[in-house]
Amino acid sequence: MPGKNNKILVKIHKSQDRDIAAVCDEDLINKKFEDKNFRLDVSEEFYKGKKMNEDEALDVMKKAEILNIVGKKSINLALKNGIIIKEHIIKIKGIPHAQLF
Repeated sequence: MPGKNNKILVKIHKSQDRDIAAVCDEDLINKKFEDKNFRLDVSEEFYKGKKMNEDEALDVMKKAEILNIVGKKSINLALKNGIIIKEHIIKIKGIPHAQLF
């Protein structure tokens, strides 16, 4: 299955008083997805951070105040661990994306 062995990328952005965690499936870096309602640019600048296994990525997601998650593997990890709910997820050209504040 394609992407099965890909790691999850996690990048922490420091804002004024909160940390923003950008979490995405490794195979989505530098790809763009667009439909009539949304545009998603999975840029290296925002998303390409440290390669992590699921346990490491989950630890970051649990501690983050703001989350931006892209990709089936990353979204499923957040879903099955109660970090997000299905209602948080939108799909852009079939790619799941969620933001949590």
